[in-house]
Amino acid sequence: MNALAGLRVLDFGQYIAAPGAGQNLADLGADVIKVEPLAGDQARGIGPFGTAMVRANNRGKRSIAVDLRAPEGEAVVRELLASADVLLHNFRHGVSERLGLGPDVLLARHPRLVYGFVTGFGTRGPSAYRVGLDIAAQAEFAVMDLTGSADGDPQRVGFAVADVLAAQALTSGVLAALLQRATTGRGDVVETSLMEAVVHAQASTWAEHELSGNVPRRRGNGQALAAPAADLVRTRDGGALVLSAYTKEKFAALCEVIGRPELAGDPRFASNPARVEHRPELLDLLHATLGRLDRAEALERLRGAGIVCGAVRSFDELADDPDVRASGLIADCGGGGTAPTTAFSLGGRRPASTPPAPRIGEHTVRILAELGRGETEIRALVDGGAVAAADFACGDMPLRGRTP
Repeated sequence: MNALAGLRVLDFGQYIAAPGAGQNLADLGADVIKVEPLAGDQARGIGPFGTAMVRANNRGKRSIAVDLRAPEGEAVVRELLASADVLLHNFRHGVSERLGLGPDVLLARHPRLVYGFVTGFGTRGPSAYRVGLDIAAQAEFAVMDLTGSADGDPQRVGFAVADVLAAQALTSGVLAALLQRATTGRGDVVETSLMEAVVHAQASTWAEHELSGNVPRRRGNGQALAAPAADLVRTRDGGALVLSAYTKEKFAALCEVIGRPELAGDPRFASNPARVEHRPELLDLLHATLGRLDRAEALERLRGAGIVCGAVRSFDELADDPDVRASGLIADCGGGGTAPTTAFSLGGRRPASTPPAPRIGEHTVRILAELGRGETEIRALVDGGAVAAADFACGDMPLRGRTP
């Protein structure tokens, strides 16, 4: 994809939220420069868990390693900003200002810059200066309380959902600001937070709370106000499936599938409110009927009747799914690795391959050369600790400050 070809993004992000937005822009064709500390994105230092974050959220970017507190490093960043269209970061609130990278200062110097950032809890409330990570947002904004079985402990969602949602929100905001800039000629500040992302994602639950007057409760599978809806059924072969058939027509079709057409007129199940009230009895009936079938057979019957259903599958099953493969979603990212790219296609096209995530400072020398710095000056910057560079040699002597 080349929708953003010609745009330059400076990505100061670490971990997932801001780098994820940078990854989205890179997949759309932007030149994304990952501006890292000399030791690299903090995720690089926490073993396989962090390596996976770096690999998934930094494909196709270029890395320059800079000491932002060194005057020479600050000068390099100032030069990069002169050619940048977008800046991204997820510094703790107040840090960007201390580094001279606050939005007011930068937009005064670069009025066309789109300045996007993510915090944990926003910048206006009492938690503005708190450290914010995905798990804190899941805990504090009801995600964990609503996840898990009714009689069990609150559960985190099985991936960094707050970080991912914030990355998508930041991407949307940046694209909106770029579109606005095309009309006004001026950039803008795009701000989001883990808090805003997960609260926004629960808009239907928010409305449900207002409409019912009840506090939503953790209930495991199943929707609170519809049945059967997102309910789980175990099958004979040890598998499981979920199904939803809560409209009058779909529930009648389900009753036909399980060989109990009379249940559609049973007072316990004749309306959606009645089915919600008698959900345990309904689930017992579904387990007693669909549970006698293997998962594949049960799904075939349900799909044949037009009933929404899905197999509960493990991650290795997902990775081999023929629909996933056919979509073009999975791209080659070098070294035998693959990764999901954009969650949408443009004209049926997505990136078929992308370069892998860069090493720390892998492109430092090239980027400095693009800024007009000569070999002697680059050597001085590396030797002085203002930047770090991987795999650069001057004559037969490699520069000091090389990084793994």
